Amino acid sequence: LAMLTARSGAVPPFQMNAMTFAIGTLVGFGWLLLRRRDGTPLAATFRQPPAVWGLGIVGLFGYHALYFAALRNAPAAEASLIAYLWPLLIVLGSAMLPGERLRWYHLAGAVLGLGGAALIILGKGDAGFSGDYALGYGLAALCAVFWSAYSLLSRRFGTVPSEIVTGFCAATAALSLVAHLAFETTVWPAGAGQWGAVVLLGLLPVGAAFYVWDHGVKHGDIQLLGAASYAAPLLSTLVLVLAGEAEITGAVVGAAVLITAGAALAALPLFKRLLAARSAVS
Repeated sequence: LAMLTARSGAVPPFQMNAMTFAIGTLVGFGWLLLRRRDGTPLAATFRQPPAVWGLGIVGLFGYHALYFAALRNAPAAEASLIAYLWPLLIVLGSAMLPGERLRWYHLAGAVLGLGGAALIILGKGDAGFSGDYALGYGLAALCAVFWSAYSLLSRRFGTVPSEIVTGFCAATAALSLVAHLAFETTVWPAGAGQWGAVVLLGLLPVGAAFYVWDHGVKHGDIQLLGAASYAAPLLSTLVLVLAGEAEITGAVVGAAVLITAGAALAALPLFKRLLAARSAVS
């Protein structure tokens, strides 16, 4: 995500949102058209209760709008770190979901992951929290609350197919276009390289990733997903290193250790099940 964003030029945030979510919508429609071969009615996917639509649109658009607003009102390092509290909030909030129990290793894994993410984010520059940026910090905190709430509440709609994200992406693209026209000046990508980066953003991090995430939070181990999500800034930094746009530092190595340890700790029950299954086969 970081590398593609860096290579997409000077496109304003809401314009980028509108473009990439429009592409993400096409990803969903492509999948829906493939599904029609098995006789599934296309319109049936979108006949969902208002609560489903409200959750999805507020979750996707609200998260991004708050994040962009936070970056306008606070330094990027501090705002990003506060916004990245959402995996920890998912782990904590999972205790309120039916059939879920919060264990010590889930919480410890999420805290280790947060520590690793902090090393990555704060290691990118001088960071110091200041009361002058209280508005930006508050918006970043709301950003974390929005995404964690969207993820947790999505589990309550487990019977809703993940293809519904197609509609969420379309609505987010439309709302982002309105915000862009209201608050930004249009800047188009320059050249094939920048256009290619925008298309890849729409196909993968802003496209397929949201469909996969929806399926994961509805049907997967949500505590493990929350803790493992702290790998995102690490993976993003490693991609920049491989592309020659960043260097391996002590902060990156330390973050790798903390995030890997946190994810492994949160996955403790999974490892136990695998060992038990292996013992049973033996």
